[in-house]
Amino acid sequence: MSENGNNGENKCFGSVPNSGKTDIKYDVVICGVGGQGAILASDILGRAAVAEDRAVQAAETHGMAQRGGSVENHVRIGSAYGSLIPKRGADLMIALEPAEAVRYAHLMKDGGTIIVNIEPVYPFTVTTGKAEYPDVDEMLAALSKSFNVKAFDASAAAKDAGNRQAANVVMIGAASHFIPLQEQTFIDCIKALVPPKFLDVNLKAFELGKESVQ
Repeated sequence: MSENGNNGENKCFGSVPNSGKTDIKYDVVICGVGGQGAILASDILGRAAVAEDRAVQAAETHGMAQRGGSVENHVRIGSAYGSLIPKRGADLMIALEPAEAVRYAHLMKDGGTIIVNIEPVYPFTVTTGKAEYPDVDEMLAALSKSFNVKAFDASAAAKDAGNRQAANVVMIGAASHFIPLQEQTFIDCIKALVPPKFLDVNLKAFELGKESVQ
């Protein structure tokens, strides 16, 4: 969920970012639109890397002040230099919105994995009839020509967990199959970052995301 809490010092702050191990390198792009909780998703991933004593660099490029604007976060596990993933450098994309997956596909390695939430978020130009939204199946088919695409309705899974806003954590659960970090570390960081009143929903969202992608 986009609601974010900070409990101060906890096990997810186990070392200073950028001082950890660099033996495993893994670059992740998290993209979506404003209001989908991309920042919380990147916080969970980055803090999980820190908790396992991995060097990590992160960068955010977004217009969050304008809700619905494009959001692009970079998380580089095992990177001691540079927070921005270069073109064709990302191992994994977590796309909270399908058109945003296409927008940032140029950052992906050939054969990299793209996890896509198939529910569109229509921009103002579409809702006012000034533009047409691309066909989701066509976008997924185009992406599948170069990448390993895992597409599912994360918003529906989040609703099953108890709140559609938890789609970002559903996507982290799905991505946990591919990211070289321990499942329990993700769970610990969700517990640290999410306020208690939203915790059960988010833990269930994580599990449903894991079950949605194999």
